[in-house]
Amino acid sequence: MKKRKVIKSLISTGKYETFIHNILGLVQNHSSSYICVSNVHMTIEAYLDTNFSAVVNGADMATPDGMPLAKAMKFLYGIDQDRVAGMDLMPDLMKISEEKGLSIFIYGSTDNVLEEIVSKAKQEFPNLELNVYSPPFRTLSEEEKNNIVSMINDKNPDLVFVALGCPKQEKWMAEHKNKINSCMIGLGGALEVYAGVKDRAPQWMQDYALEWMYRFIQDPKRLWKRYLVTNTLFIILLLIQIVKVRIFKRLD
Repeated sequence: MKKRKVIKSLISTGKYETFIHNILGLVQNHSSSYICVSNVHMTIEAYLDTNFSAVVNGADMATPDGMPLAKAMKFLYGIDQDRVAGMDLMPDLMKISEEKGLSIFIYGSTDNVLEEIVSKAKQEFPNLELNVYSPPFRTLSEEEKNNIVSMINDKNPDLVFVALGCPKQEKWMAEHKNKINSCMIGLGGALEVYAGVKDRAPQWMQDYALEWMYRFIQDPKRLWKRYLVTNTLFIILLLIQIVKVRIFKRLD
């Protein structure tokens, strides 16, 4: 899929259905691959960390998870870009996987969240092959890392949903490309929403790029600094890029 630069991140473009089609293409090719589900937080992390920027830009696909990134495509390139959110991809890919006989492995999150996901999935997708594992919340030894790779590969999943939080989950996927024999997708907070641990913003807030505000209201102590600094920096950097793009267009 064609990618466009937003600040320093290369974000894939296309209709939502095209993203689904291409994800299934990676699955059918049986290639070790990874997909970043990109939002403002990830974009700023990539701007501030050159190594992490390489991780995001090295992904087989980077979806515009946040509405601000989808809108940025319009401002910068005139593209009416669909939002391709992890909260939509997760249930849609689970449904498609059940229909096509594909299997899913979930790596990350907590045991409580995974239990809720398994329970809900059994009701919604009773024929879906789903395996889950919550790793210890500490630095793992090389032996433990190798054991996890073997455990996942032994299950031979078609898709691996990774939920370790940004930027840890993206770095984990990049590290395990060509080790995990599956298509990996960093879904982070989508698992908590699917499990019912957290609510998703109303549709009107999603449409107006205000979903961050809804998440902030639910968890202000943890998120106030991230959103105050990150969102402000994103707006400034995007405005600078928009000005540069328009100047270059006039020069051409």
